[in-house]
Amino acid sequence: MLFRILTKDHFAVLVETIMETTEVVAPKRIGTRSDDSAIHHFLPVESAAEIDLAYETTETSAKTYFLPFRETLSSFCFSDEDWEQELRYRIQPRAIIGLHACDINALIKLDKVFERDRFPSPYYTSRRRNTFVVGIDHEPCSGGFCQSLGTDTVTQGFDLFLTDLGDRYFVAVGSDRGFSAVQAAGATEITDHDTAAYLTERKRIASLFETEVAVHNLPNLLDIEFESEIWQEWGAKCLGCGSCAMVCPTCYCYGVTERVSMDFSTATRQKQLYACTVVDFAEVAGGHNFRADRSTRLKYRFYHQHRGFVEAYDEPKCVGCNRCGRTCLPGINPVDVIRNLQAVEDA
Repeated sequence: MLFRILTKDHFAVLVETIMETTEVVAPKRIGTRSDDSAIHHFLPVESAAEIDLAYETTETSAKTYFLPFRETLSSFCFSDEDWEQELRYRIQPRAIIGLHACDINALIKLDKVFERDRFPSPYYTSRRRNTFVVGIDHEPCSGGFCQSLGTDTVTQGFDLFLTDLGDRYFVAVGSDRGFSAVQAAGATEITDHDTAAYLTERKRIASLFETEVAVHNLPNLLDIEFESEIWQEWGAKCLGCGSCAMVCPTCYCYGVTERVSMDFSTATRQKQLYACTVVDFAEVAGGHNFRADRSTRLKYRFYHQHRGFVEAYDEPKCVGCNRCGRTCLPGINPVDVIRNLQAVEDA
């Protein structure tokens, strides 16, 4: 991988240059909580001044720009005994600036499902390949446990990745288009001084992590504790609202609905993100529900994150951002659930 140095003034030039031809999405402060902490979202911006790269985390992930909550897969027009189908893919370029390592790792996991699996999704692929991704290092967010999952660092899945060295950025270049962009913006070669400063900063960030959870044997533990009463205890708290899946950067379960106009002249096929904790997620024709209990639905969410995905792709689906824990109204935190399971095993 190539590395370059980009002053902050040159980075602003880079952003403004991208904005001339491309929609730019970045962390933007939209409000303040009751404790005076800032609220950020990934939103379209029109100037570099709107971007806040010093954000702790965003309420929701950037997943929505690759897997929209609702999208039309195809449209149909019917006439006499014939019909036509129209498919549309997003090809407009977009840049997402300021993704943290865990969120880029989340995209890499989605890539495995929607780009590199047996049946790749052209809808996801068209968005992913037309998105210029700029990541940035950051101090650990509250409750985040990405270090335990190895997602606090990233070496692929981006075009540029920044580490703030005060007056300049240490830039990891991850693609040809990333290299062209930083060179045009005035990037310079790194020096030994830059490398030493980068390694010092990385060690400082790594030392700040407070939340740690052991996940190396979690798939086996989940199988052993499949019938554990712990699922009943945590399931009793679950509201079945689906908020955890909506803010999660890697949850991708969905449903497909076909709508036909009243005069049978047109129809659409729509895809909508769904959540495995919602009451009718596993309901089938005839009204039978394979996961009628909240405890069962919650359990299978953890199984998909830390058991099923591991079996399919050799790694957990969770990236440790803890958005689900922060958004959960009754306070169901993945670290607490995992530690609870491990405590039963150790008893």
